[in-house]
Amino acid sequence: MDEETRGRILVVEDDPEAALFVVHVLANRCRFEVIHTADPVVALRLATDEHWDLLVTDLDMPGMTGLELLGALRQVAPGLPVAVVSAHALDGASAGRLGDADRYLEKPLRVDQLIAAATALIGRGRPLSEDPRRDSLRA
Repeated sequence: MDEETRGRILVVEDDPEAALFVVHVLANRCRFEVIHTADPVVALRLATDEHWDLLVTDLDMPGMTGLELLGALRQVAPGLPVAVVSAHALDGASAGRLGDADRYLEKPLRVDQLIAAATALIGRGRPLSEDPRRDSLRA
């Protein structure tokens, strides 16, 4: 990450227009380094192999849902803050399954809502003890 960026965000969204909106707001307005993938399997691999400050994922995606991705992420990157986005209002049962998410955002996203959520989640950081890939940075 260079001095000009404020953090790294991985966006997992299968809707091209929604992805473009999130990437544009977070990269251009907030100066985060933002990488997008429409494939949750690719996102899981990226989250395993690289350091991220935040992951923003859609809830409803083909192949692997946002909840399935969230569950897998908690195994490989337990301290990674995750914001889950959905166009559907959540009922009680669905809301309970989002317990491992750090934030839930309902579509349509508003610019101020997205910026506030990303800034707050990145601001709280990820403890070094929860990210074994960063052990070499302590030496």
